Amino acid sequence: MPVGRAVQRAAAKRFIGVGLELGGKDPAYVRHDADVGYAAAELSDGAFFNAGQSCCGIERIYVHARVYDDFVAALTERARAYRLGNPLEPDVNLGPMVKPDAAAFVRDQIAEAVQAGARALVDPGAFPADEPGTAYLAPQVLVDVDHGMRVMHEESFGPVVGVMQVRDDDEAVALMNDSAFGLTASVWSRDLEAAIAIGERVETGTWFMNRCDYLDPALAWTGVKDSGRGCTLSRVGYEALTRPKSFYLRAAP
Repeated sequence: MPVGRAVQRAAAKRFIGVGLELGGKDPAYVRHDADVGYAAAELSDGAFFNAGQSCCGIERIYVHARVYDDFVAALTERARAYRLGNPLEPDVNLGPMVKPDAAAFVRDQIAEAVQAGARALVDPGAFPADEPGTAYLAPQVLVDVDHGMRVMHEESFGPVVGVMQVRDDDEAVALMNDSAFGLTASVWSRDLEAAIAIGERVETGTWFMNRCDYLDPALAWTGVKDSGRGCTLSRVGYEALTRPKSFYLRAAP
C-alpha cells in the first residue's frame, strides 16, 4: 500500500488521473450446500497456483460448520500432494517464490500464527526442496486461525491459506468484509439465489460463484478499499483511458 499511495500522491501533484491495482487478501466462503470435493480442488489451485503469487489468489477460506471437517481434509490432501521443486522438471507442479525474502516473509507469518495457536496441517519436512533461506516454500494449510493473526489480514502472496469455521452466511460475510482489501471474493454453493445474495453484500471488486482466481476480458476488473482504484478490462476499462469532449451545436437562425 505505501508504494501505491506514493504513486497516487505523485500523480496528484501533476493533476493527472491514475489507475492502481494494489494488494489483496481474497476470501472464499464454502456454504453447507457446496460440492465439497469440487470446492477443495478449485480452491487448492486458487491458493497455490504460481506458489500463491497471484493478485487474486485465495488467501483465506471460511467454511460452514456442517462441511468444515470434510473440506479441510480434502484441501489438506491436495496440498500434501504437490511436488515442490524446479518447475522445469516434469513431475514438479509447485515452483519457488520470486525470491528468498518473499518466502521468509510468508514463513514468518506462518510461524507467528502457529505460536498464537494455529495448527499447520502440512509437514514441510515432506517437501525436501523447502529450506529456509531459499525461495522454495511448501504449501501450507492453517486451521484454528483468527483475524488477530497477520496471516489472516496481511497480504501473504505465497502458498499459505488459513481456514476458519463459520456458523452461517452472516458470519461468513462479516469475516469476508473484515479486511482492508477488496479485490475478489468467491462463494461456493449449489443455491444460485443464496450465492447472489451473499455476493451483493461482500465488499469486493469482483465476485465469483463456484470458481476463483480468474478474469474475463469482457468484465470490468476493479478493486475496492486498499485494493486500488480505477478499472481495467471491458468497455468500462477502455473508457477510463479516454478523455471525453463534448460538442454543443446550435443552428444559426
